[in-house]
Amino acid sequence: MKRSNILLSIVAVVIFSMLLSACGTAATVAPTSTTAPMAATNTSAPMASATTAPATCAPVTGARTYVLVPKNLGNPYFDTANKGAQLAATELSVTVQYQGSATADASQEIQLLNSLIAQKVNGLAISANDANALVPTGQAAMAACISTISWDSAIAKGGDQLFINQADTQGIGDIEVKMALDLTGPTGGEIAILSASSTATNQNAWIDVMKADLATATYSTLKLDDVVYGNDDDTMSYQQAQGLITKYPNLKVIIAPTTVGIAAAARAVTDGNLIGKVFVTGLGTPNQMRDYVTSGASPEFALWNPSDLGYLSIYALDALATGKITGKVGDTFTAGKLGSYTVVDSPNGPMVLLGQPTIFNKDNIGNFNF
Repeated sequence: MKRSNILLSIVAVVIFSMLLSACGTAATVAPTSTTAPMAATNTSAPMASATTAPATCAPVTGARTYVLVPKNLGNPYFDTANKGAQLAATELSVTVQYQGSATADASQEIQLLNSLIAQKVNGLAISANDANALVPTGQAAMAACISTISWDSAIAKGGDQLFINQADTQGIGDIEVKMALDLTGPTGGEIAILSASSTATNQNAWIDVMKADLATATYSTLKLDDVVYGNDDDTMSYQQAQGLITKYPNLKVIIAPTTVGIAAAARAVTDGNLIGKVFVTGLGTPNQMRDYVTSGASPEFALWNPSDLGYLSIYALDALATGKITGKVGDTFTAGKLGSYTVVDSPNGPMVLLGQPTIFNKDNIGNFNF
């Protein structure tokens, strides 16, 4: 009898232990997430519920540290923007750090931003690699009372307080198609687009405008063969340009609305001994494109001054951080040598517009050095 009781007790203990073990296992299963991964340094960052910083955030006074975040480092366009940002920093007596990921990758950019949020910098100026993926990160920054703007490539609505737009989207798309027709002549011909990443906000917006223009009577002689992506990587962009040239033997113009892509495409045309047969245009900087303008590989291209864009971005960020503006439509502020700006409305939210792009060619490229 005693032996039976002992056996029953042992069985009961074993069963109870198994039940406890099963419950413990179920409790440790992590929930599935559909959002971009957040870095471990910011797992507790709160999320903002509005497009502006919380009302409890006081204006920053005294020493101020901002970070200019490009899509990636080693890009001449962004390096030039940083020169303007540093000039603004000197004039405003603030510190501007220049930090970015090695490649134009949204996940890497998010990890960097989470680290900066944890460091409690006073402001972030972000060129978004992926408009939607960066919304939670931008909201976390604002909830932490970090003034947050996007520049060059916007974060989607709700992820920042203000977008510093380099030029009107319609104007940029229009001017690129116009240059393509200039290069083909009135008889037109086949064209292709070599973009940056497929998720870049600004690139996609410009491409949408170009496609709409190509559907009009004005550009009916132009035929769009393809849109490819080089991810703002020189080697990949070069290979994509070579692929376009091989795949479309009657190709006349490659439009590259990215400074990395346009230089890589012009080099591919040069290396392929195709100058005069295939032309390259799009958006580039005078210093990187000077030789290609002279050789005829890229007779004309366009761009705003990226140095001015970086300069304006820091002035706007400082105006937000110090409480001079709130980011509402109608707010005005002064941006040093560039003069006064007004916050305007846009489909993506409050925006400041730098100005219209300039067409560079052999007649004027010698007047610019950036």
